[in-house]
Amino acid sequence: MGNTWESRWQIGDTPWDHGKAAPPLVEYLKGHRVTGRVLIPGCGAGHEVRALAAQGAQVTGLDIAPTAIARSLAFPPVANEQYGLADFLQLPEQYHGQSDWLCEHTCLCALEPEHWPSYAAAAHRALKPGGKLLGIFFVHIPDPDHVGPPFTITEKEIDSLFAGRFTTLEKWQPRRVFEQRKDCIEQMRVMQRVD
Repeated sequence: MGNTWESRWQIGDTPWDHGKAAPPLVEYLKGHRVTGRVLIPGCGAGHEVRALAAQGAQVTGLDIAPTAIARSLAFPPVANEQYGLADFLQLPEQYHGQSDWLCEHTCLCALEPEHWPSYAAAAHRALKPGGKLLGIFFVHIPDPDHVGPPFTITEKEIDSLFAGRFTTLEKWQPRRVFEQRKDCIEQMRVMQRVD
């Protein structure tokens, strides 16, 4: 799986990279503080990492593709951000129980659905007791012939996937999205780790 993403980064086949942080996250950060230690799996070029670091969080972006990490490091540092090369589904022990927040944007939707339970388990492992997951999930792509990635996930699938490990504190449809995704439907959630 890692070789596929590395190959795509190397040839510039990265339609998910819009050159800036996801508008739903930017919108959220205008009214909320995300503080402490934050982990971002599948961070790509680090746009969300820098957005959160600019607000004062200590942010670590993880990616499985070395070229993605190199792109992240090519940007001038904003504040307290760092990057690591790792497979989130096989989360290295150094990241277990270390984060106050986990920010999900395009990692889960990039995974084949058969890997989603491993994602949920890794998210739980990464967070401290009581830690929170801020997620932006694809719940609808209008093209009936679309085959992922990105893979859509229904609201019921989100509930089922994270059941027993997380409880949803709030959920909503963001008002601001990337122009290229204006016909898609995304759902944001804040979920808290259940211990």
